[in-house]
Amino acid sequence: MSSGHSAFIHGLPITGDIVSAPPAQQAYQILHFAFTAAPIIAGIDKFLHLLVNWDNYLAPWIANLSPIGGHNLMLVVGAIEIIAGLIVAFKPKIGAWIVFAWLWGIIVNLLSYSGFYDIALRDFGLSLGALALARLSKDFA
Repeated sequence: MSSGHSAFIHGLPITGDIVSAPPAQQAYQILHFAFTAAPIIAGIDKFLHLLVNWDNYLAPWIANLSPIGGHNLMLVVGAIEIIAGLIVAFKPKIGAWIVFAWLWGIIVNLLSYSGFYDIALRDFGLSLGALALARLSKDFA
């Protein structure tokens, strides 16, 4: 596959084709990295609250149903997110579907009370990315 561009080593032109991964494989690699890193980072931050106070995103009716309280429930959520990110890292064919379903759980939570519809829309977009990773994993994982 020729890129049509000249390549140089130490200022000297080299000839030959420059080969790179096909676009679909590059997309898979980007999504694989993103859906490994994002759940792990978000999961860790459930314990640290450096990015945001995640407890604010839990629908009150869900917090009221929890026998362990809202904050402790969010700690469990954080642990699950870390595990989901690790599953994506090592078993993306399975992990991508887990993250896809998890994002839809978050979307339902956010749509169940007002004030976070914009975040629900963002998570809908993320769920499409997780779905794309799941589909691409069939060919590249």
